[in-house]
Amino acid sequence: MAAQSEGGGRDEVKTQFVTREGTYKLMPLSEYSRPNRVAYNGQVNTPVKTSFINLNDQSGIGDKICFNHGRELYVYTYKGIRKAADLTKPIDKRVYKGTFPTCHDFNMFTASGEGVLLLVGFTMGQVQLIDPIRKDGAKLYNEERLVDKSKVTCIKWIPGSPNQFLVAHQSGQMYVYKDELPCGTTTPHYQVFKPGDGFSVHTCKTKSTRNPLYRWIVGEGAINAFAFSPCAKYLAVVGQDGYLRVFNYDSMELVGTMKSYFGGLLCVCWSPDGKYIVTGGEDDLVTVWSFIDHRVVCRGRGHKSWVNDVAFDPHTSSTEHDSFDFSGSDEDFMQHVAKSNHSILRETLRDSLRSSASKGSNRNSTDSRSIQNNLISYRFGSVGQDTYLCLWDLTEDILRQPIGRNRSGTHMSQNASSNAINPHANKANSVGSAYLTTNSLPNTPLMDGNIHPSATTNLTQKFATLTLGDRKDKETHHDKKEHKRNFSLAGRSVDKVGLLKANHVRPVDESVKLLGTPACPRLDEVPLLEPLVCKKVAHERLTSVGFREECLVTACQEGCVYTWARPGKVVR
Repeated sequence: MAAQSEGGGRDEVKTQFVTREGTYKLMPLSEYSRPNRVAYNGQVNTPVKTSFINLNDQSGIGDKICFNHGRELYVYTYKGIRKAADLTKPIDKRVYKGTFPTCHDFNMFTASGEGVLLLVGFTMGQVQLIDPIRKDGAKLYNEERLVDKSKVTCIKWIPGSPNQFLVAHQSGQMYVYKDELPCGTTTPHYQVFKPGDGFSVHTCKTKSTRNPLYRWIVGEGAINAFAFSPCAKYLAVVGQDGYLRVFNYDSMELVGTMKSYFGGLLCVCWSPDGKYIVTGGEDDLVTVWSFIDHRVVCRGRGHKSWVNDVAFDPHTSSTEHDSFDFSGSDEDFMQHVAKSNHSILRETLRDSLRSSASKGSNRNSTDSRSIQNNLISYRFGSVGQDTYLCLWDLTEDILRQPIGRNRSGTHMSQNASSNAINPHANKANSVGSAYLTTNSLPNTPLMDGNIHPSATTNLTQKFATLTLGDRKDKETHHDKKEHKRNFSLAGRSVDKVGLLKANHVRPVDESVKLLGTPACPRLDEVPLLEPLVCKKVAHERLTSVGFREECLVTACQEGCVYTWARPGKVVR
């Protein structure tokens, strides 16, 4: 990376940036990447994702990191900001043939110093279960691609369960697996278990129990990401149709929806207390949705291209309560929602006065406690194809504002005047009724307030290669077909909308009907955030962001995982 700091031109890659708490600094010796760097190939490389786990072993460095790059998968001991990374000694390294790893997740429920289970999803639809420490007992699911032929887009262990996991595919379907059960040798047949509004849940019609246990059909396009709530009761799903759908996972009920301003939604994350969900996508925006009030509370504008990942920072956020109580029934929850919607209007004036007072507090303090000046404050980050990292502060004065027409300005963070990329940010946007028809590309500017969207170990193991022969499958060219509506079910192409209708599932409302509603307000109807920090921190598109106690971690498409030390954490 270029040795640049806060000075210099906007297109220079930065190695540090300043927030209210102080300066975040890149730790060059803590970079994780493949030992022999190669040039980025946009035709074949899948997005680089990172997974972390702490094994609490006796070494004192129990943190492990997994990341994928091209056909390779690496597991290292993660030393954070304490020691330099030793790229010559990976815990596990695998190279796959005929397919590419796309996502992965550690099983935190069963992890120990002796071993840990790691799930890996692939472009050809298979799922592999490995133990990178023991290096034995590998299993392969959907090996013959009879369950689903499309790319695995997201994979997670189900919270609280030691042996069940959820897999999402580009086909727009999700499958529930149990790790000790096999997949069948024939194409599975399904029956409707739970129909719903824009989704349906199916079970396998088999004499003996086998994988998958359930199949979810969600929306009208690819499922790009999902996330479980901190209480593990709710599941947020975002897809290529632009919808955020929130389900009660246990009862399989749809409890809330939101629509993007334009295009598909690519990423999703819950706030630490489970009250808010932030999404990002092809409209170049980050959108914050209130789970309690079922409405968009604000949108953030700072990226110049698609937003690939978002994450809340639990170490910098402060809330009135540790978490929201989800222990009651759904009826109690709906009553709370109704009560919240009624009380939010009468609280507006009081909160406006409080926010005015808080603005007069000492905002220039570099002490990290300065963020506690507001009763409620959330910090979250986002990264995008524009190679920019943005940090956002979501404060109480924004959260308590009701939806209204013709808002007269944006809500800017303290450093936004110097970091905002859009010189026209304070102009109210009045084009909410018009749909944009072009995708944005990296470094496409925002004009006049309008958004223009833009040789290795374990090679002898069968499961370490996933060889599919010499057949060339067009699905490996996934970048060119990333957003095509090609659906796969039981080994053949299906009409997903027709399938929903055949199962008596009501199709979702057309997007135009939601524009101007709390689920999809126009840009001039909600507060418009400007980023606290907006910096170019990589040469290639950024694909992952995460927050740890001592650092911020980002990953970019060329296979580099960067560690940014928090203010005051670097020992000279």
